[in-house]
Amino acid sequence: MPLNLRQIEVFRAIMMTGSISGAARLLSVSQPAISRLLAYTEDGLKLKLFERISGRVQPTPEAKRLFAEVEHVHRGVARINDLADELRAGGTGTIRVVASPSAAHSMVPEALARLRGRFPDLRVEFESLTLLEIVSRVGTARADLGITVLPVDEPTIAVETIAEGALHVIMPADHALTRLRSIRPRDMLPYPLVGFGPQTPYGHIVTSALAGGPEPTTIVRYTPDACAMARAGAGLAVVDQFVLRGRAWPDLAARPLAPKIPMRAYLLTPRFEPLSRNAAALADILRGRDRKSGTARR
Repeated sequence: MPLNLRQIEVFRAIMMTGSISGAARLLSVSQPAISRLLAYTEDGLKLKLFERISGRVQPTPEAKRLFAEVEHVHRGVARINDLADELRAGGTGTIRVVASPSAAHSMVPEALARLRGRFPDLRVEFESLTLLEIVSRVGTARADLGITVLPVDEPTIAVETIAEGALHVIMPADHALTRLRSIRPRDMLPYPLVGFGPQTPYGHIVTSALAGGPEPTTIVRYTPDACAMARAGAGLAVVDQFVLRGRAWPDLAARPLAPKIPMRAYLLTPRFEPLSRNAAALADILRGRDRKSGTARR
């Protein structure tokens, strides 16, 4: 028996609240009605979804697997409702943006601020995520746009370079190495280093770039954390230019790492989904188009 939307809604409510009574309150119906529909659902599916233990319901392994798919359906319904709101509002609505920490620190906020200048009533959902999370969100159209400083090869995602930069060594403004125009790994040997775990994509890039240089004495996960540690005097750090944009760290000095290690910022969009007007406008801002007018393509 295929599940209908009401059965999915009730199943999700039980999973979310952990009880029949909680699901009844969440959906504003009676407990007997929830119990009857659950029994009918289990009978139709020929699956035991919950075990009754001490007055509460505990999901079975089958229920947990089913719940993962139900969440996809729920997000899809929410996306449909948001799109309907956007269409009613003449394109105002909502935009969902995900970005890697470097881009999330200044590049994306600057672009979103410009977009809000066009659409003052726009609702923005913006998250800083790992690369795998960004790929998952954009690839399944749960985010309108993704911005990352790491390359992506995923058939469900269109990838476009929107900015180019390089790795830089950062340090407090009064550090001895500020006398150099560029810094080689061997120049950094006398000083402590704030680094990244080599098991991460970003950490692998930085570790390879520092071959022959110092070993990290402090390990962080994200570039803004490395900037904060360097500002506090915990050591030098090597980060991409994008996290330094907009004078976000005015008390830090930065010098190019030599030899030059190019870095790029990438715009990610769902390959098989058309962009909304909001997403297309933000994409153009990120590409650097219409700088004078502040307007984007329609």
